Amino acid sequence: MNNGENALTAVSEFDADPLALERQVCFALAVASRSVIGVYRPLLEPLQLTHPQYLVMLALWERSPRSVKDLSRSLRLDPATLSPLLKRLEALDYLTRRRSAEDERLLVVELTATGRDLRSEAEKIPPAVVERLGIDLPELLDLHNALTRVIAAANRLPDAEATDAS
Repeated sequence: MNNGENALTAVSEFDADPLALERQVCFALAVASRSVIGVYRPLLEPLQLTHPQYLVMLALWERSPRSVKDLSRSLRLDPATLSPLLKRLEALDYLTRRRSAEDERLLVVELTATGRDLRSEAEKIPPAVVERLGIDLPELLDLHNALTRVIAAANRLPDAEATDAS
């Protein structure tokens, strides 16, 4: 097939049913997300972490202590969604929550020694995910960059801005 035929095929696919499930970006993203999180599940079980809890720990391994407000912004989770995750992680002795001495309105989250030590085990997860997916690291980095652009584009939309502000 030459380039002209490739372009013709692409055009005819574009003209196909615009509501076909398999053509929807939202569907591909949702299925990819569930599938990739499923790859993480058995790797996180020995650490007693769910995927959302793992994301919280990643943010805290980057910087601890930090406020719940800061964590919420970094993880793009509302505080009501974040709170139960923090409670469970606190019950596992991975972190503590306390009021800020400087501003009692702020709730500060800090890793415990157990939470900090867990990082060395967690460092095995990214290469295990890459291996299980069987996709080359450069291709995964390209995917990450593309998804980051999609997130940025979606966040520029007026409806997304109103949702993010709440």
